[in-house]
Amino acid sequence: MLSRVAASFYWLSRYIERSDGILRMLKINYASSQDAVREFTWKPVIRIYSVADAELMSKLDNDSRAVLTYMVSDRTNPNSILNMITLARENARSVQEHITRDLWQCLNEYYHCVKDPGITERLLHDDPISVLDNLNKQIMLYYGTAEVSMERGQGRSFMNIGKFLERSIQAIDLLDIKFGSVNNNPDLLTDTTYWKHLLQSIGGYELYLKTYRDGIEAESVMELVMLNTDFPRSVIYSVNNIGRYYERLKKESNLSNYRDIAFQIGKLQSSIQYSSTQSISQVGLHQFLTQIKKDLYTIGNLTNEHYFANS
Repeated sequence: MLSRVAASFYWLSRYIERSDGILRMLKINYASSQDAVREFTWKPVIRIYSVADAELMSKLDNDSRAVLTYMVSDRTNPNSILNMITLARENARSVQEHITRDLWQCLNEYYHCVKDPGITERLLHDDPISVLDNLNKQIMLYYGTAEVSMERGQGRSFMNIGKFLERSIQAIDLLDIKFGSVNNNPDLLTDTTYWKHLLQSIGGYELYLKTYRDGIEAESVMELVMLNTDFPRSVIYSVNNIGRYYERLKKESNLSNYRDIAFQIGKLQSSIQYSSTQSISQVGLHQFLTQIKKDLYTIGNLTNEHYFANS
């Protein structure tokens, strides 16, 4: 496969996955902002998903609808849903002959949905949850169509590598921000609503209730998001799948490149698999997450170097 084509598959999937994470986070945090007894802040969300400066951060912080429009339809925000899907569509267009017609139509419909000029008006004056739900359905339709229609070849492998790399980075950023806030406000450590919203924003609340019977505790939340191999948005699940799809790219012609990346993936898998909540706490969660994220970026950089360098 041409490096240009492989890179387009990879980035198409990363942009779609990022938009999915943003929408999930926006929906749960908007609901939380309406129910919050104490003062609510959007700063953690803005820090994870945008490059807003201090002045813009201050302006947006307490205005939920302004945050939604900035994160969904603002062209000046590089990480807005509109810009993410525009970039995803551009990548898909460049490899249109390699994807199914159904998948292209799905992505095109998503693009026109988020590009609708009326979406900002609805976010500001109507029920924003219905807007976010509609956009999220577009993503679910895209993922379902990709799953049932795409050829099980190299293109799909690069799509899944991009998806799981983006997903694992998002999970790490979320944990780092949420647990970091506890350092400034220790009361959050025992605030079950705070951890419930984290679980809901990453789609893990129902699995958590089935897995842990002693109520919502910070340590158990961290264990689920980092170490649970059955949770499709956990870090270890994503890393395992990165390794799985790289294995499918293994060929005699690229054996040295594959071994270089496989070594990094194996090292990362081991550092997570042989960790526990106790050992992570001893190292320090922030330090542990920082190293894991650094290793993920190394895998991403090696992917670019070995597979996309000529794109």
